[in-house]
Amino acid sequence: MEITVGFPGGARVNANLRSFTIETDQPVKYGGEDTAPAPFELFLTSLATCAGYYVQSFCQKRNIPMDGIQLIQKMEWDKKTKMVSKISMEIQLPQDFPEQYNSAVIRAAESCSIKKHLENPPSFEIFTSKGAAAT
Repeated sequence: MEITVGFPGGARVNANLRSFTIETDQPVKYGGEDTAPAPFELFLTSLATCAGYYVQSFCQKRNIPMDGIQLIQKMEWDKKTKMVSKISMEIQLPQDFPEQYNSAVIRAAESCSIKKHLENPPSFEIFTSKGAAAT
């Protein structure tokens, strides 16, 4: 997989992946125009949507309707490091959700591949190269 990043101006940074352009910007207080989510917000959102995908897949395989199901993710921040110290995901289920699947739907959300990557992080290699001279 390859992601190409471009810099359209201001604090905006866009990523091109397959046929998609994912736009990001910074909030006004960080020098942006707040025209799109910040990269860190997309990172946190990717965790929630990944877990949501696994919950949805679990329900679809069992013909359980998704009506009334939602996932709410909240973060706690460490005031010293200014980093997220805890992520909580609440899977809200409708009253008629089959009781025998309550713990299984939690295990499904825990199967999120992004969560697994955070638990066993990859190594990073960052380097420079020089392309063709601008004309």
